[in-house]
Amino acid sequence: MLFPVFLKLTGRTVLVVGGGQVAAAKLGALLAAGASVRVVAPHVADGIEQPGVAIERRPFEPRDLDDVWLVVAAATPEVNRQVAAAAETRRVFVNAVDDPANASAYLGGVVRRAGVTFAISTDGRAPALAGLLREGLEALLPEAELEQWLVTAERERRAWRAQGTALEKRRPRLLDALVRRHGGADG
Repeated sequence: MLFPVFLKLTGRTVLVVGGGQVAAAKLGALLAAGASVRVVAPHVADGIEQPGVAIERRPFEPRDLDDVWLVVAAATPEVNRQVAAAAETRRVFVNAVDDPANASAYLGGVVRRAGVTFAISTDGRAPALAGLLREGLEALLPEAELEQWLVTAERERRAWRAQGTALEKRRPRLLDALVRRHGGADG
């Protein structure tokens, strides 16, 4: 079983090992999260060369993991194994793209809508299923309503903190506030 987590990567170094289209596909989300991205690969595809990405054209070396918070291994299985072994000794999490045996972190299907982020994972077993589930959620989620729900939740949270409302009472109170906002069954 995996422990789901969202990472603050702003200003933190993320290493991408590999320079192909799979590695290029990971860059957008990493840069959007504010990560300082370094790519290490002997050869890089055109999509790798972009602002905010430092590129070192050479094979991976274990010292590449020094001062890294996260590594994305998007290379051959052999290189991914080398990355995973070196990362394990340094306690650095590895997302090995489509290579769950060499991964200690899995990037799920992600839906971002109106300030809310949903992530879907199949524990690395079926990434295509996670993608289909992501697409289904995107089709179902109402953007305008989510924004309203988020505004209501932020307002309620401020009040709860000021009032010292216990954590276990907050979720039922939020549900009540959202029901009231939409007129409720009796509204």
